[in-house]
Amino acid sequence: MVDTILTSLDDDKAQDVLSIDLVGKTSIADRMIVASGTSSRMVAAMAQHLVTKLKDMGLKPKSEGERNGDWVLIDTGDVIVHLFRPEVRAFYNIERIWAAPTPGSGDAVQHA
Repeated sequence: MVDTILTSLDDDKAQDVLSIDLVGKTSIADRMIVASGTSSRMVAAMAQHLVTKLKDMGLKPKSEGERNGDWVLIDTGDVIVHLFRPEVRAFYNIERIWAAPTPGSGDAVQHA
């Protein structure tokens, strides 16, 4: 599933894609993927493409924020995807919160 998500984002020319390992940090998901699009329209389109591909895999992702396209959240259960316009991403800076390594872990952030 992670490969499908990263490939979809790459195909859609997502920017600054980060894949963050959440194992041992929270029980809400195993991985968080954060990416940016250059405009609200691009963010909404990336989200729509990704949701379609995940549904084609038999998954039932939940999403919100497509209407405005500033910040779209897609929850697959094991993976949470955040798609932002750059200004909104810089404001919330969620990767700073989740990317901090846990004691005894290696690198928490993988650049895709």
